[in-house]
Amino acid sequence: MDWKKELAEAYRTPDELVSQKNVKFTVSEKLFFKETEQNNLSFSVPGYYLSLVENNTNDPVRRQCIPSSEEFSVKPWELDDPLGEEKYKISERLVHRYRDRVLLLVTDTCAMYCRHCFRRNFTGGRRGIISAQEIKTTAEYVSEHREVVEVILSGGDPLTLETSVLDRILSALKEAREDIVIRIGTRIPVVLPSRIDAELTDTLRRYSPLFVMTQFNHKNEITGRSSAACSMLIDAGIPVFNQAVLLKGINDTAADLEELFHTLIRLRIKPYYLFQGDLAPGTSHFRVSLKKGLALMKELKESLSGLSLPVYAVDLPGGGGKIPLNGDYVGPLTEKGWELKDAGGNIFYYPEE
Repeated sequence: MDWKKELAEAYRTPDELVSQKNVKFTVSEKLFFKETEQNNLSFSVPGYYLSLVENNTNDPVRRQCIPSSEEFSVKPWELDDPLGEEKYKISERLVHRYRDRVLLLVTDTCAMYCRHCFRRNFTGGRRGIISAQEIKTTAEYVSEHREVVEVILSGGDPLTLETSVLDRILSALKEAREDIVIRIGTRIPVVLPSRIDAELTDTLRRYSPLFVMTQFNHKNEITGRSSAACSMLIDAGIPVFNQAVLLKGINDTAADLEELFHTLIRLRIKPYYLFQGDLAPGTSHFRVSLKKGLALMKELKESLSGLSLPVYAVDLPGGGGKIPLNGDYVGPLTEKGWELKDAGGNIFYYPEE
């Protein structure tokens, strides 16, 4: 199927879901759509991904794509900018948080707006696609800052862009720095696998070294079509890594995670990270307690090889950066929450919910 047509025909209203797919909403889901005009939360789900939903309101695929009124519940410790990126912005789209890499937000559009998204205040926010001038400015910055080794394309989802636009971005970066390494953060192989076509893979392979970082969160998302999409990338010489998020009621059992990681490695996809939930507004119903997450990882270490086991990590609240949740990084549970340390020994607190 033509990916542009499939993306254009994605479901964006509750009426479409009812009339075309006969979706039966829960009370909480109905309430979300009733109040949706009073919030800025985006909704869109491609027909392909919706077809994976089973007839069960607790289905792990459904919970990632169908919103509920729980998203209106904002905890005091949740932050509009949970990763603290604002203070590291070079421009509206360029973030230089870590010395050797920069983040470039190339679009605010996603094929599907994941209900657990930590960048929900950026996606769907009418910022549109990166302009030619913004591409030029970014390339100049990378050229001038030789300490930058990697550019991470994110958004939104970079692979919702036309291939010609991606080509312009990648070409500008490589012309500025032939040695630059590119990472693309995307859920396209999971939610809209038709987007991965010969034109795209032929374009991406020209800009090696280039890595695709995707996000499969449950084995039910791994289908013949999504597997084939990943195989196209890998066969073109583009490594694919997985960055799963630990999600309550979706993948928070050792059995679910073990099956997910084993399946991924068989598909030549390296389980790279398992992220503890970020403190984004309206996502507390997805967050697994850190105590449970640590126990799950302990159990997984006893059953998985190093090849299949991802790094359990968290982005420290307020811009402290990413740390692995092991060893000296994790301190005691206090009245303020879990005491966590960055590489420099600075202390941050993460709530035990």
